[in-house]
Amino acid sequence: WSWNGEAMTPKVIVDCDPGHDDAIAIMLAGRLTEVLGITTVSGNAPLNLTTENALIVTELLNLDVAVHAGADRPLLVAPRHAAEAHGQTGLDGPVRPEITLEVASNDAVAFIIETVRNNDDVWLVPIGPLTNIALAVRQAPDIVDRVAGVSIMGGSAGAGNVTATAEFNLWADPHAASIVFDAGFKKLLMAGLNLTHQFGIDEQLISDLRALRNRAGTFAADLFDFYLASYQKRTHGQRAPLHDPCAILAVTHPGLFRFESRNVRVETEGTHTRGMTVVDERGWGEGPLNCEVEYSIDRDQGMRILLETVSAYT
Repeated sequence: WSWNGEAMTPKVIVDCDPGHDDAIAIMLAGRLTEVLGITTVSGNAPLNLTTENALIVTELLNLDVAVHAGADRPLLVAPRHAAEAHGQTGLDGPVRPEITLEVASNDAVAFIIETVRNNDDVWLVPIGPLTNIALAVRQAPDIVDRVAGVSIMGGSAGAGNVTATAEFNLWADPHAASIVFDAGFKKLLMAGLNLTHQFGIDEQLISDLRALRNRAGTFAADLFDFYLASYQKRTHGQRAPLHDPCAILAVTHPGLFRFESRNVRVETEGTHTRGMTVVDERGWGEGPLNCEVEYSIDRDQGMRILLETVSAYT
């Protein structure tokens, strides 16, 4: 299945918590979509750092896109971060460049609401905790019917990563995630861990990026040196999953994926299951088919698109 004949350049708001893989998702969005704005949220690192990281990436890529800072903490639970994956800054690895850009506002939620109301067919692409999106839905329920869809990196139709059952973004703010999954969006796409672990980076990709000999490629390779090493140290895995770019590619290149319509609910309270996406695989269960869950991706084609896109940043 596809939408809009797939020919139009989708309009997106990237809602993120950079994060190594967020930085790569912004690179993809900057060339493959019309980015109406970047909004930041507390997640991989505290809000001041995720916002600074978004500005670093925006300036490095010379993108003409405004950054709006958003929620500095989850709706109800205490803020938690992911230094073990992304380092203390959220973007450990490369030398942090000096930035001259500043945020356009500190009200990401108002920006999301206003942009969706003033533009048709906007895609929301949240690749961090879902706090900003949930707050926007709460304050302006009319945006649910106005957006083209929501493409999430989060959850899993399988094992978690921060716990046995929960993926980090949804675990970090389970109540926000529950609001978003229950909101009734006409398209809700889920790139969960079961999918993103099929889209892994390795040494070959890092050398291919270095061979591009442009700033974006070198920055991506420096990011991946740290990210791959930290992943291998924690998990003994060979390839480090490149989570967030999958949520961009699901909008720009849906043909890379196999989607299945499922009923998905988010557990908010469970002792062992907080933040778990409960994916009903029975085929005859109760509840609406509220989510298009991604089950497979053409990794090789996706990586080709990634390299071509990064090479376009001259």
